[in-house]
Amino acid sequence: MGRVIDGKRIAQEIRDEVKVAVAQLKGARGIVPGLATVLVGDDPASAKYVGMKRKACEEAGITSFHKEFPAAATHDEVLAHVRKLGADPRVHGILVQLPLPKQCREAEILDAVPLKKDVDGFHPLHIGALAMKGREPDFIPCTPHGVIELLKRSDTPIAGANAVVLGRSNIVGMPVALLLIGENATVTVCHSRTKEVATFTRNADILVAAIGKAHFVKASMIKPGATVIDVGTNMIDDAAKPGSKRLVGDVDYESALQIAGAITPVPGGVGPMTIAMLIRNTLRSAAR
Repeated sequence: MGRVIDGKRIAQEIRDEVKVAVAQLKGARGIVPGLATVLVGDDPASAKYVGMKRKACEEAGITSFHKEFPAAATHDEVLAHVRKLGADPRVHGILVQLPLPKQCREAEILDAVPLKKDVDGFHPLHIGALAMKGREPDFIPCTPHGVIELLKRSDTPIAGANAVVLGRSNIVGMPVALLLIGENATVTVCHSRTKEVATFTRNADILVAAIGKAHFVKASMIKPGATVIDVGTNMIDDAAKPGSKRLVGDVDYESALQIAGAITPVPGGVGPMTIAMLIRNTLRSAAR
C-alpha cells in the first residue's frame, strides 16, 4: 500500500514558515505584506475560496484588503478598482477571483494587475520565464508550485525521473510540465488527443493528474511504486448520502493506493498547497 502524502501538514509547514518570515520582515524593515482580493458576484464556491485566502493571510500576519462587487457590476467599475489597487503601496499582491461575470472582460482586468503584484503568477511573461533556461519568473503559479513542493517535501526524486502530466491547461498542466523540466525530469504531457494514454502513464515515475475527470486514472494505469499527484477537483453524487455531492480527484484513489508508492488524497492533498503558495508569493512580493 502506498504512502499518503499529507498536503494539509505540508501546507501548514509552509504557512508557519511564512508567518515567521512576515514577522521578521515587519521587525527589520517595518513592512507588512498586503494581499488584495476582488470578488465579483455571489458564487458560493468563489466566496468560500476567497474567505480561506483571507483567513490564511490573517494567520500569517498579512494584511488582507477585500472588495466585493455585485454580480451586476460593470466592467469599468471592476477595472478601476484593480487599477487603484495596483497603485496602492500597501498592496503587494492582487488576486481577482475567477470566473468573472460575462460583462467583465477577463483578459483586460487581469492585464491591469501589475506584474510585480501578480502573485497568482499567470501573466504570460511569468509563464514564459518558466520556459526559458536561466530565467526565473517573479512569481510561479500557486497550484503548480504547490505540486513541486509536495514532491520535494515528500522526498520524491525529480531529477532524472520520467514524469507524465495529464492535462495541458494554462492553469496547471503546462506550468507543472515546465517546472518539472526545470527540475530535470523527463516530461511527457498527455491530453485529450493523446492515443493510448495508459502506455505513457504506466512508465511514469511521477504522475500528475490534472484533467478534471473523476476517477479517470485507474490502478492499471499506474507504474508500481510511482508517486501520484492528484490535482483533480470533481463533484460527484455521494452514494452514502442520497441527494448530496462529494469531492473526488482525477485518480481512482482506493485502487491507486494499492499500487502507488506515494499518493495525494482529494481532498487534503494539492488543495491546501495552493493557498500556502499564494501567501508565500505575497511575502516574496513585499520583501522586494
